[in-house]
Amino acid sequence: MASAGLEQTEVPPAPERSEEDTRFLGKDMSRIIREAKQTDMADIMKVMEAAKKIMRSSGNMHQWGEGYPSEVVITADMEKSGGFVIEDEGRVVGYFAFLPSPEPTYHKIYDGKWLDDELPYHVVHRIASYPDAHHIFSDMIDFCFAHDTNIRIDTHRDNTIMQHNLRKHGFTYCGIIYLASGDERLAYQRIAQ
Repeated sequence: MASAGLEQTEVPPAPERSEEDTRFLGKDMSRIIREAKQTDMADIMKVMEAAKKIMRSSGNMHQWGEGYPSEVVITADMEKSGGFVIEDEGRVVGYFAFLPSPEPTYHKIYDGKWLDDELPYHVVHRIASYPDAHHIFSDMIDFCFAHDTNIRIDTHRDNTIMQHNLRKHGFTYCGIIYLASGDERLAYQRIAQ
């Protein structure tokens, strides 16, 4: 009810978030990062298969076994507005999940500790790309740090490529976490200054 002499104004609804709001240009300006859509699923699954081949050829024989990541897992990322594709000139060349805390498997860390265990953070999962798509990790990390200053990532002990990229981009090894399946993962964190 409006007070006498005061006009009652209607509060406009919040604007809907457009696809343009989630776009992020990579360093070469022909690459964009945007939220994944169901129509991207076939392209995302091709990227996942290519990433598995990269893992196997580098000696990482056990991470991402048959059927993982599945369309169900990718759809769950999308439903949380946390699935992202990386495009080069309109072609999907990479995928990652960027999800807000808390990550249940990060509650307990062994043989170490998180750099900070109080602040909210985002976690990055399911990083994948084609072997001929270069600087994917750098562009993804730039995107993530444009949205949060506290990032955690875990990886398989045999994933030496990911471990190298994490160290190269300033992540600190923090200890060991265990997935819901019981599988061990090496845990990393970076807090931007």
